[in-house]
Amino acid sequence: MLDSTEAAPPVSAPAGEEPSVRLPVPAGIGRALVLAAVFVCAACGLVYELQLIALADYLVGDTVTQTSIVLSLMVFAMGIGSLAAKRLRRSPSFSFGMIETLLALAGGSSAMVLYAGYLWFGEARPVLIGYSLLLGVLIGAEMPLLMTLIQRIRRQDAGGAMADLSAADYVGALTGGLAFPFLLLPLLGRLNAALLTGVVNTLAGAAVVLWLFRRDLTRRARWVLLAAGVTVVAVLLAATFWVSPLESATGQAVEADGPAADR
Repeated sequence: MLDSTEAAPPVSAPAGEEPSVRLPVPAGIGRALVLAAVFVCAACGLVYELQLIALADYLVGDTVTQTSIVLSLMVFAMGIGSLAAKRLRRSPSFSFGMIETLLALAGGSSAMVLYAGYLWFGEARPVLIGYSLLLGVLIGAEMPLLMTLIQRIRRQDAGGAMADLSAADYVGALTGGLAFPFLLLPLLGRLNAALLTGVVNTLAGAAVVLWLFRRDLTRRARWVLLAAGVTVVAVLLAATFWVSPLESATGQAVEADGPAADR
């Protein structure tokens, strides 16, 4: 879920001002597409968060403690990411594209890396803490960049723009929060759910940057983002072939170690 409390919106300008970037669609449709991207990114972000909590319960145990640790670290890191994004707003399109690509790779691979860490080291806590911080920083960097992008389409007062972004953010988070336990886990399982979410996250970011804001990018920047996105999608899809053996090996290791509540 995006961090709306830490956003630093650009200086407002009168509503209806001419856009500062050329779009392939009218400004109204462009704003709607950015809000749709906010919705998808928020849903993916919450799925990553719930995934970490579910894996902490499965691999570590002590649900209350691990949930508190994951949530606290992610919220803290989101604030850090929001502050760091101030330096990225000079090239918001490219920066947002790279942030989404990195977030998709990190979030999509999180479950498999946690499983692998548990198998190799018999301990998932260090990896869990690392991913909580990494995902939090990347999620926190989204909102300031999205605020900058939507204001470049058609400037409006900062409060109105924030209200629109926050509404899309919260509805997306609700959708992701419901989809994870009722749709993704039953149909796909932990590992495939994370991988699929990463693919969706990559495509959402690419749609905004490489199509809607493509004229805001140099040719080199477009190729860099395209290559990065294709690579991430290929890696996540290729990882599906390792899901079954990794789940089987981890399940056996967890059973051998005893109930999570006893660890």
